[in-house]
Amino acid sequence: MAFRKIFILLLVIVLYGNASAQNTLIRGTVTDAETGKPLPFTNIVFLHSTVGTISDFDGIFYLATEQATDTLIVSSLGYIAYKVPIKKGSVYELQINLQPTSLAIEEVVVTPGENPAFRILREIEKNKNKNNPDRFSSYQYKSYNKLRLDLNNIDDKFKKQPILKQFQFVFDYMDSSEVFGKNYLPVLISESVTNFYYQKDPKVERETIDAFKISGIQNNTISQFSGKMYQRLNIYNNFMDLFEPGFVSPIADFGKMYYKYYLEDSAFIDNSWCYKISFKPKRILERTFYGYFWVADTSFAIKKVQLRVSKTVNINYLNDLIAINEYSRINDSTWFLTGEDLLLDFYITDNTTGFFGRKTSVYEDIIVDQPIPDSIIDLRTDIYVDHEDLEKDSLFWKENRKIDLSEEDDDIYEMVDSVMEVPAYKRIYGLIEMLVDYYLVWGPVELGPYYTIYSHNPVEGHRFRFGGRTSNNFSTRIRFSGHIAYGTLDERWKYGVGTEYLFNKNPRISAGAFYYHDIRQLGKSENAFLDDNFFASILRRQPNYKLTMVDQFNGYFEREWFQGFSSTISVKYQTIYPTEYIPFHIIEGESNVIPLNKLTSANITLSTHFAYREKFLLGKFDRKSIGSKYPMLDLHVTYGPKGFFDSEYEYFKIVLKITDKVEVNPIGYLRYHITGGKIFGELPYPLLELHAGNETYAYDPLAFNMMNYYEFVSDEYAVFSAEHHFQGFFFNRVPLLRWLKLREVVTGKLLLGDLNEKNRNIMEFPEGLTYLEKPYSEVSIGIENILQLFRIDAMWRLSYLNHDNVQIFGLRATMQLTF
Repeated sequence: MAFRKIFILLLVIVLYGNASAQNTLIRGTVTDAETGKPLPFTNIVFLHSTVGTISDFDGIFYLATEQATDTLIVSSLGYIAYKVPIKKGSVYELQINLQPTSLAIEEVVVTPGENPAFRILREIEKNKNKNNPDRFSSYQYKSYNKLRLDLNNIDDKFKKQPILKQFQFVFDYMDSSEVFGKNYLPVLISESVTNFYYQKDPKVERETIDAFKISGIQNNTISQFSGKMYQRLNIYNNFMDLFEPGFVSPIADFGKMYYKYYLEDSAFIDNSWCYKISFKPKRILERTFYGYFWVADTSFAIKKVQLRVSKTVNINYLNDLIAINEYSRINDSTWFLTGEDLLLDFYITDNTTGFFGRKTSVYEDIIVDQPIPDSIIDLRTDIYVDHEDLEKDSLFWKENRKIDLSEEDDDIYEMVDSVMEVPAYKRIYGLIEMLVDYYLVWGPVELGPYYTIYSHNPVEGHRFRFGGRTSNNFSTRIRFSGHIAYGTLDERWKYGVGTEYLFNKNPRISAGAFYYHDIRQLGKSENAFLDDNFFASILRRQPNYKLTMVDQFNGYFEREWFQGFSSTISVKYQTIYPTEYIPFHIIEGESNVIPLNKLTSANITLSTHFAYREKFLLGKFDRKSIGSKYPMLDLHVTYGPKGFFDSEYEYFKIVLKITDKVEVNPIGYLRYHITGGKIFGELPYPLLELHAGNETYAYDPLAFNMMNYYEFVSDEYAVFSAEHHFQGFFFNRVPLLRWLKLREVVTGKLLLGDLNEKNRNIMEFPEGLTYLEKPYSEVSIGIENILQLFRIDAMWRLSYLNHDNVQIFGLRATMQLTF
């Protein structure tokens, strides 16, 4: 599977910043000379230049630049400025103690006045529409991007681990970071040259990846994440989408509610008179920055901005983040982003090895308000990668590389090539691959998923399963899969086989066929555990006697017309067998029932999926949607003709699903699901809509977690589900809770349904199954981000409380990785 590489690269994309070409490095701490306490938000700037920074909450700062002067000035309101002589190209570790100012005056008269920074902020707000790049009818530019990942916080204990015995040579490449005071080991570097195109109406965003290279990973599908499309920061927006939900921009229209501002300086920069304003958060834990920006007079366009995330912000796995954006005037009235630097210190757990991420981008050949080429508009995908012409020679990179590679960067390519030659590398890589993808790659095949090897249920007893599929080493066009299983209680063999063929990767065209003879749980959500998942066995809240033996054939053909819009036609033939717990009894007359030994049906379904500007993780064979900023719609139209493959029933079914995630900054985000369906025809209950219950303690966002399996059935229905994540909005304001970085979540689910009289009287319902006479509903209040990994919900069932064997109140839990 290629997703493990894509997952790593996604981290790299968000993470990376760059300082490798900068040769004067200064790290220091600023404190009050009398109290010894750290001084946050102190200004540190080179004399006669605009190069500078501010200290963080602990008084710590760093500078890395090629444009150093011979004097560094450290200043803060209420303190005497301090000058430090600097030699270019050197590395400094400074401890600066500022003396408080002392003025002997007899009387001070304070008169009301306005913060001078506020006047400038009002002008910035007035001119936002003129300076926001999104105002252009179109724009395009060429970019060079360098991404790098370093392993940090490496100690002797880490080096001496037995698993690294054959890799000791890599530690010869270690260095120390003057930025964060940690040692680090460079492990990955990539470079890309891309062209980005934007059109406002009709909206078009396209990016072509013209060249790409990466150390160690021979998988060009991940080049799609190397450009601009997946990480865009626009300071002119009120909320910046750095993490979900967005951070409050320091120039947001309501910025004074979140920030304190200080007018620090003014100077000529590139023939423009500019003002420097520093800012810091008013409250801890909120998703805000501290830093500074330079803004040009008259146009009030941002010239340069430095953003730094506070360590107290309720964000997981993030020690530090620094972003620097620079803007240049490209004509008399237009400013545009020309350079980005992003540096991130990322951790897995406290006080353990983590990562430095570094990204640098340079933008040039900027064209605004000119039509973008028809050939770009006609592309069926937002990100176009010409895999056949992606690899370039050294001459190309020499001409297009806007930032010279350092000796350290060159060493990364050499080191990674050496690591891949070590025999233990493949074994370790395969183990990690199995843990991430649930399959063990063994040459041309993948064995798994490992969590289905053993499970237990009341129908089969102990169940043992062996399965697998062909790997990308076998083919990236065709895949074969299969499994066999055996239950010790029913003493029956089960099996399944399948194949898929990928005609085209992007836009996607594929086909597949599958057949299985195995047990299934009817009426569960598509997000639920697999029936033979080991964890489903141990997390059940009651024995599951409702499993059913099914013979089923599925065939499909999928065609993606353009990114986010696809059609799939599928054929399904199935035979469902009764059990002693789920018998099939056909109703004949008022009091007579006839046992049925099987139920056969077949249908043809046309499915349409539409998600405007949907984005995907593309592997060599698979792909996974990472959603869209707009609602996602799925329409399924099914026809089951009687006599088709011996089908015993004729029916027509239509289902519409709408899902969306709505940012509600600054109080988190809302995720909702709406589903409506209608079945026309006379059908027994196994072929109707058995509503998705959940009989485990694991939280399922797509199921009714307080509903049992086989509890409600409908032939027309509507489902409403809403889940609001407050992202710590309330807990951040509670002194004893804020440092735990817990987050609040509330959920409500509603089911409306009906079952016509004819369908009620075709087949006798098993014990516990009924139809809806009134709405079913449940609500929950939860806490997520517990230990940065767990979520626990307290749930209440609000209706049908008199049903047998139901819980009115319960706890559900899940694991989730979120920023």
